[in-house]
Amino acid sequence: MDLRKLKTLIDLVAESGIAELEITEGEGKVRIVKFSQTTAPVPLQAAAAAAPATAPEAAAAPAAVAPPAAPEGHVVKSPMVGTFYRSPNPGSSAFVELGQAVKEGEPLCIIEAMKLLNEIEADKSGVIKEILVENGEPVEYGQPLFVIG
Repeated sequence: MDLRKLKTLIDLVAESGIAELEITEGEGKVRIVKFSQTTAPVPLQAAAAAAPATAPEAAAAPAAVAPPAAPEGHVVKSPMVGTFYRSPNPGSSAFVELGQAVKEGEPLCIIEAMKLLNEIEADKSGVIKEILVENGEPVEYGQPLFVIG
């Protein structure tokens, strides 16, 4: 599929009401998914604040919840959108565990993107202080995955 045809398809999805388009042409396959900021879920705190207070406990609730503290140490972020896997195969042990020492270049996890398995390596030596994503969860580009201390 040539670039002009691909651009036309992207424009078509962007301008239409459809959310997803998948086209197979010969051996090539293209899937375009529309992302919209307007369909973001309403946070639970905002929904609770909008509800009228009927119980005395509601008056004692804090007005705002503090944002989570930024993790201390080097944060390994996802280089792509995909599905996070802690082990190379469903039955095998995880690449790394909490508290484990890792060296630069050592594999930390796999991110599956479009049926391709991409090994994510440590970009710094240290100890795994936090694992921020659960096995099998979808991840976004730039999403923190691990904290290395």
